[in-house]
Amino acid sequence: MSTTNTSYRTGDYVQQPGDYICEAGRRITFKEGDKLPYCPVTGLDTTWYYAE
Repeated sequence: MSTTNTSYRTGDYVQQPGDYICEAGRRITFKEGDKLPYCPVTGLDTTWYYAE
């Protein structure tokens, strides 16, 4: 049984392209290799969740 990490931090690089949602609820589409930015709502470090 494999587990997949579905949460990432600001500064992590996207390994799976698709939509991600920040802690404030903003949904953004990223491509593989993109660097996850600060929260677009607060401007602070955030946790990004992969939107499966």
